[in-house]
Amino acid sequence: MANLKELKGRINSVKSTQKITKAKKMVAAAKLRKAQAAAEAARPYATRLEGVVASLASKVGGSDSAPKLLAGTGKSDTHLLVVLNSDRGLAGAFNSNIVKAARDKALELQAQGKKVLFYLIGRKGRPVIGRLFAGQITELYETTGIRDIGFDQAHEVSAKVMEMYEAGVFDVAHLFYSKFRSALLQEATCQQLIPVPAPVDVPAASDAAVEYEPDEEAILADLLPRNITIQIFKGILENAASEQGASMTAMDNATRNAGDLINKLTIIYNRTRQAAITTELIEIIAGAEAL
Repeated sequence: MANLKELKGRINSVKSTQKITKAKKMVAAAKLRKAQAAAEAARPYATRLEGVVASLASKVGGSDSAPKLLAGTGKSDTHLLVVLNSDRGLAGAFNSNIVKAARDKALELQAQGKKVLFYLIGRKGRPVIGRLFAGQITELYETTGIRDIGFDQAHEVSAKVMEMYEAGVFDVAHLFYSKFRSALLQEATCQQLIPVPAPVDVPAASDAAVEYEPDEEAILADLLPRNITIQIFKGILENAASEQGASMTAMDNATRNAGDLINKLTIIYNRTRQAAITTELIEIIAGAEAL
């Protein structure tokens, strides 16, 4: 009978866990709708701003007066990896996929003789990166206590990154985040932030004469910092949607697995109970025959 008691306790425990995972799935689904809408709404502006910057950059080209954020430092010895993670788990491989992408990039750069530094946003990536790249974490941005990380935080991060760039701390900066595709698919993404990548597939300039007021360099000097902030903000929104999608999927799988485990344990419990009843009957019959 002790075995029956243990099985019943185990079944009740799994049922309690199943209730928690089901509730977390519903919460993640509700948050996902809002996060997905925000990420999708930010994409057109971020993409258009990139296009404007690329168009202006193509006109400036290799000009000596080109802004430093566009022209670069003239070298690529030190790379800063800005890694976006969450503070919470229970989201499947969401955080680990971003960390893996950053780790692979860091190892690739180090194999080329480059120095790698990390700027970590969120807590989940710290243990792994801290263990693999001890002493290379130069900045930590604390998001604990921030309910919804947003544009203000993106502005703070970009301001710090650009301050480090102006101080000569690094030559190239990359942003790592998870791009939201669907609730079932999130794609770990690496995007170069600084210097702004050379424009790709920029439409050829028309024959029409275009004059800028102020000139292209002055416009870029204003747009480039704004573009970096917007790209980080876009990464934050994509991450938020990806986290909720991954969490919803993970909790749905956990709920299903708990249901399967409950069914298996129930079968074992019924068989054990039936065997116990049968044994008890045999003992009673044997006792009666002895009389």
